[in-house]
Amino acid sequence: MIPQIIVVDDDPIILKKAWNTLTDAGFKVVVLKSGKALLEYTTDNPAPDLILMDINMPEMDGFEVIKELKKSASSWRDTPVIFLTANEDEDTETKGLSLGAMDFIRKPFIVSVLVLRVKHAVELVRLQKDLESMVDEKTRENENLFLHVVESLADAIDAKDNYTNGHSGRVAEYSKEIASRYGYDEKHQEKIFMMGLLHDVGKIGVPDEVINKPGRLTDEEFACIKKHPGIGGKILSNIKEMPELAAGAKWHHERYDGKGYPQGLSGDDIPEEARIIAVADAYDAMTSNRSYRGALPQEKVRGEIEKGKGSQFDPKFADIMLEMIDDDKDYLMRDKPVNED
Repeated sequence: MIPQIIVVDDDPIILKKAWNTLTDAGFKVVVLKSGKALLEYTTDNPAPDLILMDINMPEMDGFEVIKELKKSASSWRDTPVIFLTANEDEDTETKGLSLGAMDFIRKPFIVSVLVLRVKHAVELVRLQKDLESMVDEKTRENENLFLHVVESLADAIDAKDNYTNGHSGRVAEYSKEIASRYGYDEKHQEKIFMMGLLHDVGKIGVPDEVINKPGRLTDEEFACIKKHPGIGGKILSNIKEMPELAAGAKWHHERYDGKGYPQGLSGDDIPEEARIIAVADAYDAMTSNRSYRGALPQEKVRGEIEKGKGSQFDPKFADIMLEMIDDDKDYLMRDKPVNED
């Protein structure tokens, strides 16, 4: 693709010379007579590879224009700017660079110097974009690898419990849907999905015979089960790249009224993601088959979520779960992995 250069200057002689020079060098060139004209041009046109702009212009000088460009859409906001200037004082150059200018070219410019400086600037910018693209690709690869590891770990957790196969995946899906309806952006939704997958990681430290006991737990056994949030929080706190993972594991059994465990946190003191996971976790517990009962009827589940508003659950997230239940006319959200959106 031929690089596009926009030249902005109120001097028609400079514009003509720049257009001829850069066109002959193989660039696509647009010339504009003022900063105001450039800002108008940004509304209906894609950003160029580079902007060459005079500083001293009527109505708006180059410094004012670059400030306005920084408020524009991302493609224009990030377009490199080289100032054309006859000034050689240090203050002008310092101000221009502090506003984000890439470089300065002195006027009257030498044709060969202008072409070389523009070529080098365009090559540098394209190299930076290629590098950013490579970094983004590697980041996505690492995130996908991390997700696969998390999913495998979640499967290992669920395998400890004979009666909750797929529990972690369903809690992750329900949590993500609650977060989506609440307004979390996509990246935050993916984070809470992973937090949901790992919310029960602490069960690794609970004996299988306690987790799979078909009857009522003794006080000692229940005390053992209650240790899993703390164990999970400790395990996940070692993942420094995503510290919020630990919050879902550690606090998903806290209650909005402060009567939960392990710390008895209440209200907004409980991390928001943990409050979301708490609703999703309770919902899945009621809609899954257990050794001592089958999945509860949908209306019964709805009633329990309604009853827990403000006591067990944060009311706003309970209300979203109630909306999800009402939307689930065929009662599909139960006892099986939910397909990811």
